Formats: sequence, structure tokens, C-alpha cells
Amino acid sequence: MHIHLIAKREVTFGFRNPWSYSFLALFTLFSLGLLVIQSQSFLDGYTYSTGTMLNLILYLLPLMTMLLSAFSLTAEKEEGNWQLLSTYAMTSTSFLFGKYAGQAIVLITIVCFGYGLSGVAGVLLGKSFSLAALLFLLVFSVSIILLFLGMAMMIGALSKNRWQALTMGVAVWFFLILAWPTLLISALSFVPYTWIKPLLQLATFFNPAEFVRIFSVARLGGGSIFGPEYYKWMYWIDSPLGDVLFVALSLCWIAVTMYIAKIAWERR
Repeated sequence: MHIHLIAKREVTFGFRNPWSYSFLALFTLFSLGLLVIQSQSFLDGYTYSTGTMLNLILYLLPLMTMLLSAFSLTAEKEEGNWQLLSTYAMTSTSFLFGKYAGQAIVLITIVCFGYGLSGVAGVLLGKSFSLAALLFLLVFSVSIILLFLGMAMMIGALSKNRWQALTMGVAVWFFLILAWPTLLISALSFVPYTWIKPLLQLATFFNPAEFVRIFSVARLGGGSIFGPEYYKWMYWIDSPLGDVLFVALSLCWIAVTMYIAKIAWERR
């Protein structure tokens, strides 16, 4: 297995990539903006400010993750690195999981730096995040990164070049983050009433941003905003096995997207 070697190489390349520093600057500015929002309302339970912060993170992190990681994978094709690496005794599974691990380290470092700097700025200004709030935002952000990294690997494997990756990444981001509620409501209006609830819950499994958001809001005590359609979700999220089921669901999502990425990568 060469996963650790590929991951180490990916971390090196990731921190040499100017795009990483562009996103680092953007996310740091973004986290300072969250600090301003938080200073108006402490992160204590689900509030309007909390919802705004979670939505802002959902707008930025999936796009940042998919572009950085998909570009990294398509660059291996365009620059001929994969053709060279494939001459060694290394499987495509090791290669893709190594890329996944390396990109995860780079992106989590960017997020930790942004939150860390905003935490320091908050302490200096006397309006810092509480430790619990910082940990909650960090866990929420890392969950988004790890789930969308699988999708980024899939997009990178399916794309022939960076332009295709850019087009596909933006299209997927637009569909899952911006257009999802409108399209879902439109689609469900054509099915019988008794099918709406099970179809709504089933559709949520296909959008990682949505089930991470529902889990996080429920953990903050705001699960009632999702209505009776998600009553059973609130029950299992609040149960002692809620965290275990969420991790299991996330691992299933990552495994499925990485498997599709592997099939697409080998066919290319």
C-alpha cells in the first residue's frame, strides 16, 4: 500500500499550490466575518445568527473543497504524472485514497488556521468564540470537507481536464447548495401526498450538505424548524446512537463516492 507516500506527496504539492493560499486568505477573511456575526449573538443553541453562520459555511467550503481537489486530480492527467506513477506497483485505490488523505490534511489545515486566527482576533477584541462554539464550527466544517472530498475525487476522475472539472464542480455545487430546495419542492409537487415524506427523507441521503446541516441544527436544539417530515430523524439524532449513525452514514457516502471515482479513474 502506498497511501501514505501519495498523501505525503499531496500535502507537499498542496502547500505549494497558489490556489491553496488564495482559499486560505478567503477562508480567513470569511471566519473573521463569522466572528462579527457571532459577536452579535453567542452560539448558544439554534438562533438566526447560528443558522446564518452554518449557511455561510455551506456556501464556501463545498465549492472550495471540490475545486481544489478536483483540480489536483485532473492535473495528474494533464501533466502526465499518473502515467509515470502507474508504471510502479501501485493500485489506483491506493493512489486515490492517498490523494484524499493529502487533500484532507491541506483543507483541514486551512480551516484550522482561519478559525484559529479569528479566535485570537476575538480574544484581543474581547468578543471571541467560546471553545465549545469553535469546536462545533470546526467539526461541522471538517464533516463538510470530508464528505465533499469524495465527490471532488469523483469529479476529478470523470473530468478530462481542469476546465471540465471547473464546470462540473460549479454545476454540482449549484445543484446541491443553491438549487436543491427549489428543485426538491418542485419535484415533490408531482408525487402523491403519502409519498412526500419518505421521498424527502430518501433524497436527503443524496445531499451531504443537507444531512450534515440537519444533524448540526438538531444538535443545537433547532430540529423543529424542519417540520414533522423529519420527526424520526430528530429521534435518532438525539438518541445515544446518533453520533454513531451519523459517522456510519458519512463513511457510507465517502465509500460510495470513492468507489465511483475508482471505477471512473480506471476507465480513463
